[in-house]
Amino acid sequence: MIERLNLLFVGVGGQGVLTASDIAAQVGLDLGLDAKKSEVHGFAQRGGVVESHIRWAPSVGSPTCEHGAVDILMAFELLEAARWLDWLKPGGTIIVNRQQIMPMSVSVGDEVYPPEDEILAALEQRAGRVVPVDALPLAEEAGNARTVNTILLAALSTLLETDPDIWVDAILRRVPTDYREVNQKAFELGRGAVVHS
Repeated sequence: MIERLNLLFVGVGGQGVLTASDIAAQVGLDLGLDAKKSEVHGFAQRGGVVESHIRWAPSVGSPTCEHGAVDILMAFELLEAARWLDWLKPGGTIIVNRQQIMPMSVSVGDEVYPPEDEILAALEQRAGRVVPVDALPLAEEAGNARTVNTILLAALSTLLETDPDIWVDAILRRVPTDYREVNQKAFELGRGAVVHS
């Protein structure tokens, strides 16, 4: 049973980062732990950077993880994983969506998006484990591209000693009734992708 966990969810506005972090915090509570979260979303609606800290423990003081003490970095976008890498504790775990969303500096030609293999190599230098997930195609297979966050939560659930039903229940309580079936399917696909990788 998990007694304490520091999670950092990062991504781009519109990817469902904040919804996913709400669900992860709820799972912590459902496990009987104290759970707190802190988020920064600024220009999230415009595709800006979104970050959310989630902490589980018997008693949580600060809702913000300490720099360099994150157990699991959940990156909803490939380059965001690299940008937040120094928050991960040495030997920590990274779950990274392979999706690439071009920042404005790349779109206007001022910068170049690094190749995927270079980003993954940088992640592997610090992390004990890197779990790349092709979340967008899986979400589309589930029936809705907006279930990327559910795919990534499913990937997270495979790495923790928790009952998957706790995650499903928290997800289904959070999403609108019309989207429960597609989210349940997305969860199953996300777990399958990590288990079989």
